[in-house]
Amino acid sequence: MRVVLALASILLLAACASQSAPPEKVAVASAARHVPQCYSGDHGRFFNVEETTTISGVAVTCKPTSDGKAASWMGSKH
Repeated sequence: MRVVLALASILLLAACASQSAPPEKVAVASAARHVPQCYSGDHGRFFNVEETTTISGVAVTCKPTSDGKAASWMGSKH
């Protein structure tokens, strides 16, 4: 009885292990999703870089940070 349970467990683990996704597909999918954006609570959505809007009555533009990994709101320059 123990032998049957042990073999069934081994077969189940082997079947599950062979169904994992290839690592390169996961890495490409996560890299493609990350695009710097700015969030506006007034509008309840994200804005892409270089989009302009008004937040609390102030004209702002979504600008990328110096490292290019994120973005933040910048006020209009006079």
